[in-house]
Amino acid sequence: MPFLPIFMNIRNKSCLVVGAGSVAARKVYSLQRAGARVSLVSPEICAELLRWVNTGDITYSAREFQPQDIQDQTLVIAATNQSQVNQQVATLAKQHGIPVNVVDSPETGSFIMPSIIDRSPVQIAISTGGASPVLARLLRAKLETFIPAAYGRLAELLARYRQQAKQRFGTGDDLRRFWEDIIEGPVAEMLVAGKDKAAQSALDQAIQAGHAPAPRGEVYLVGAGPGDPDLLTFRALRLMQRADVVVYDRLVTSAVLDLVRHDAEFIYAGKERDKHTLPQEGINALLVRLAKEGKKVLRLKGGDPFIFGRGGEEIETLMQEGIPFQVVPGITAAAGCAAYAGIPLTHRDYVQSCVFVTGHLKDGSVNLNWPALVQAKQTVVFYMGLQALAEICRQLIAHGMPANTPAALVEQGTTQNQRVHVGDLGSLPPIVQQRAIQPPTLIIVGEVVKLHNKLHWFEPVGEVDTHYPTAGR
Repeated sequence: MPFLPIFMNIRNKSCLVVGAGSVAARKVYSLQRAGARVSLVSPEICAELLRWVNTGDITYSAREFQPQDIQDQTLVIAATNQSQVNQQVATLAKQHGIPVNVVDSPETGSFIMPSIIDRSPVQIAISTGGASPVLARLLRAKLETFIPAAYGRLAELLARYRQQAKQRFGTGDDLRRFWEDIIEGPVAEMLVAGKDKAAQSALDQAIQAGHAPAPRGEVYLVGAGPGDPDLLTFRALRLMQRADVVVYDRLVTSAVLDLVRHDAEFIYAGKERDKHTLPQEGINALLVRLAKEGKKVLRLKGGDPFIFGRGGEEIETLMQEGIPFQVVPGITAAAGCAAYAGIPLTHRDYVQSCVFVTGHLKDGSVNLNWPALVQAKQTVVFYMGLQALAEICRQLIAHGMPANTPAALVEQGTTQNQRVHVGDLGSLPPIVQQRAIQPPTLIIVGEVVKLHNKLHWFEPVGEVDTHYPTAGR
């Protein structure tokens, strides 16, 4: 082990950074987060550091480094682009017994700056001993996905009850096992889910009872996004790895399902127009039954569960039955598909509002508030509207929207099978008849569709980007 990992308290301590470029700025940022009083010495300064100087966050001397600068410093960092200056700073600091870091030269200094995962007060430092800072950053990026941001709050909660737990269990194996059960059990899960008061109450009761709460069944209502697995959130990935059973919809792609814990039980609950594998009431009852059996149930839904995903109906049932649950938002189809098609849903040169509409109602009709949808400077996005496309276009035109209003179909958006079909209200219905367009397909109507030609960037293998003649042109 070439370096001894330590954590140093520099809060309200004087720390010197020699150099004021972009590299120095990253070091100053770390020192500030640790609460240090930072002084900076350099003939020139970058814009980012100058902003901090102007706000009074750091002090700055616009000159070359001088030996007396290291007087009374707790820590020194040499971050210039001149090796001779860095060597001089390091030599003087070592002579005075001051820890010194030399950027990009670990052998010259007395300590190195690790790559840090910060969940204060929980901190994880990753180092390659200076061999490859890039590798350390990549390792940090991978670990970030597995360590909830709420672990800092969890550590603070445990600290508040540390003495009470010692008094209740002593300092031996009983105490250790208690804390292990707490960290791996419902208390930690409540806190990670944002239920801090419930977590505190459960921990207080656990200490009084002399044992951690028993594991419980729970439902994770997770938005799987529009298709690309890279669009999943960190929390979604963590819960997907914890699930005992997954209940998933038709719109959840196989690439997303591949990220679920492989030994979990998979239950398909997909819905197609007029063809429901399970009715919604059956899905609600299934979630309740599985959770009451003590299982961690992953309810995986395409897009976002609260945007035309019936997530609200499902958690209503869970709340009535007293089933614990978490909701993890996902990137909804409108945001994901529009972005991958190069169609910004809002653009100040074209629109002032954006409306999401379901293309088919619970009773199968398309009886929408058409006058509200036919507004100037507005983008309208239709979910589940492919089968009713002809009626949608007819009604919009009948209520005053010009037939040559730009419109697009985004088929299987964000995936390698994405196809974008661009036309207008008059030409979209023939598009569906001419091509074998299949759901999931999103409909976007509005002037922003014009930007697709300029802004499309996603080019999946075999993409067909088809433009059709526009009505009246």
